[in-house]
Amino acid sequence: MFLVTGATGNVGAELVRALAESGERVRAVSRSGRSEGLPSGVEAVAGDLNRPETVRAALDGARGLFLMPGYGGQRQILADARAAGVRRVVLLSGRSAGTGDRDNAVAGYLLDAEDTVRDSGLAWTFVRPTSFMTNALRLADQIREGDTVPVPFPDARTTDIDPYDIAQVALRALLSDEFAGRVLEVTGPEALLPADRVRILGAALGRDLRAVGLEHEEARAEMEAGMPKPYVDAFFSFFVDGTLDESVVLPTVEQVTGRAPRAFAHWARDHTDAFR
Repeated sequence: MFLVTGATGNVGAELVRALAESGERVRAVSRSGRSEGLPSGVEAVAGDLNRPETVRAALDGARGLFLMPGYGGQRQILADARAAGVRRVVLLSGRSAGTGDRDNAVAGYLLDAEDTVRDSGLAWTFVRPTSFMTNALRLADQIREGDTVPVPFPDARTTDIDPYDIAQVALRALLSDEFAGRVLEVTGPEALLPADRVRILGAALGRDLRAVGLEHEEARAEMEAGMPKPYVDAFFSFFVDGTLDESVVLPTVEQVTGRAPRAFAHWARDHTDAFR
């Protein structure tokens, strides 16, 4: 049996589905513990990764653990996992961990999470993806309002990845010893500008959408309305100062899964309802 935390999130939901389709027993942990939308036979469990005591019982009988980063209970959850006989843990990290910059709020919490997993005594694999294609959902309100779409960081070319592909890589890492002790950096199949993604979304929707780049001050004000300033500073460091390069396509997804990662056009066609 495999325990998936963050089971209703972008990657966790895809991984739960992939494990179930592979015939594996799955226990899906989310704060709500809701079973709606889960594949048949998946066990839904309520658990809070900041409160390890709420996750402890769910570890019983688990062979592998998919773990989200950035939660206060991680060290204790890993200790409980080892005591329960869990054999391996796959951690969802991020490409920015590769910068080694602990002063950066995003890279710092990912590095702390990786260190804790390394120290756990469990066999581990880190999956470090680039930006998610699902980040485009943040544009949905603007797209519904009109054909001109304001975007931050208009000059940042990134190889965004479909959470489906992240989950497929995590699936292989959970099911095999082959990837133990490895850091798997995963990207999508092409480097795109924000304007490229807006244009592709327009094609999927049958509309002529046009991106307009936000000035940095505008982007900062908009982002700080929705997230803490240290995280906004981190993204400005990545995509304005250039401390993180997400523009390089890597072959990892195909090497691990045997097939190329999905293109943004595929994701856009699958998610048109979210923008209507």
